[in-house]
Amino acid sequence: MTTTAVQPLDDTRRDELLRTLTTDGIIGLKGAFSPEWADRLGEDVMAAFEEARSREGGAIGRGPQRWYVELHPEQIRGFTDLASHPWIVDIATEVLGPDYEIVEVGFDIPFAGAMDQPWHRDFPMPEETRRDRRLTSLAVNVTCVDTTDEMGPFEIAPGTQWDDSPEFDHGMFPPRSHYPRYVERAVRKYPQRGDISIRSALTIHRGTRNRSQLARPVLVFGLDAPSDSKAVEHSPRVTRAFYESLPQVVRDHLKCPIVDELTPIVQKHNIEGLVMGDPGDPPSTGGPSMGG
Repeated sequence: MTTTAVQPLDDTRRDELLRTLTTDGIIGLKGAFSPEWADRLGEDVMAAFEEARSREGGAIGRGPQRWYVELHPEQIRGFTDLASHPWIVDIATEVLGPDYEIVEVGFDIPFAGAMDQPWHRDFPMPEETRRDRRLTSLAVNVTCVDTTDEMGPFEIAPGTQWDDSPEFDHGMFPPRSHYPRYVERAVRKYPQRGDISIRSALTIHRGTRNRSQLARPVLVFGLDAPSDSKAVEHSPRVTRAFYESLPQVVRDHLKCPIVDELTPIVQKHNIEGLVMGDPGDPPSTGGPSMGG
């Protein structure tokens, strides 16, 4: 698998994207990959989903007819293309520093019948962000399909990555009294095959109702600054042979256990507040994840 031939970001474009990421909490990059690349990614994601659903703990619910699965990097043919993409490397280096780490590879799939999620962020605000107004993580979302309004597109409230209130349940779920502000700001995203987005996982967002008969699989690629404690607990595993096949630009950021043999992943990123969709204020949460 290879990427669409892309040029590195020039200084003007990079500065524009960084300003948007700081103000809105999300940026979109069209044509990062070819549609054919995205199709192969979709094949790998759906194969991984079928395998995960065949065993206990392989997939975890994120609401009715919505699932999240964490992957081993070796399960997707395009991992090297993704991890070495010049736009992703450039933005991650600028925001997280030159020693950023790859800490999560997974995917989120809303199927037909998936409901609106409650507004949320993916984990509580780190102290570094609260104190210094500095982002310590980024989530790259890669669509596997051409998104339409009927598919339940991702919805995000720009500028809310800095929201900080003791009213947030478990630091992640704003109370329903805050919802009008998010609805007013809400922007639905309609990426097409080959497009990516890079966002702060703190920006308030939700998956919306899937009114179609089609699944909307999205790969989630999580990156952290090296000082962020989540990196150790949630980093992926790779085999030695796979690690040695990677280019240096990927090895430099894959600070993860190297094993002789991969074992099936039992999902740990349970977020109980998303399990029931949006019936009311959410209950407890089980841990961080960058899935939407």
